Amino acid sequence: MNPRPPMDRRLAESVRFVSLDVDGVLTDGSIWVGAGSDLGAPGELRRFHALDGLAIRMMQRAGLVVAFLSGKRSAAVRLRARELDIAEVSLGSRKGKLSALRGMLARRGCTWDQAAHLGDDLTDLAVMERVRLPAAVVGAVPEVRAAARWVGTVPGGEGAVREFAEALLVARGEWDGLVTEFREGGRFAG
Repeated sequence: MNPRPPMDRRLAESVRFVSLDVDGVLTDGSIWVGAGSDLGAPGELRRFHALDGLAIRMMQRAGLVVAFLSGKRSAAVRLRARELDIAEVSLGSRKGKLSALRGMLARRGCTWDQAAHLGDDLTDLAVMERVRLPAAVVGAVPEVRAAARWVGTVPGGEGAVREFAEALLVARGEWDGLVTEFREGGRFAG
């Protein structure tokens, strides 16, 4: 197993808002499409990693706002967002990810300097050039890796969000306390 890349403490401590791309970050980028009903309506399936779900809960427990930011509309992603109490979700905004994130930050009273984004593809570049902590998964395209201030070692859909969350929370000095709290309580409410 590769050693976890450390994160700059000052950058991590500035973060209040974390946006996550979906395809290639929360998932491995695969999209299964098929008939969703007897009427032949299209259906779509996505596979999410359980480690990422707990990581999102841990970031929320640490007081961070976590958002899903995707260029594609997806009922499956919306369902996953509901399961994880993700209130800020933008899927397939016609105005693009940068505009969508600008609105999310404004609603939450956050600035670009308090934001992090974990991405993998060219659609993430504009956001990564604005946020204080641009981050990339290991399989990100070269342009995104070059724009990132932190690059993970775990592929999207295989616990990449967990790796990012752990690096962020370790750098903030919050990881061990959250692990202890989880160990004693067994789960995080809401």
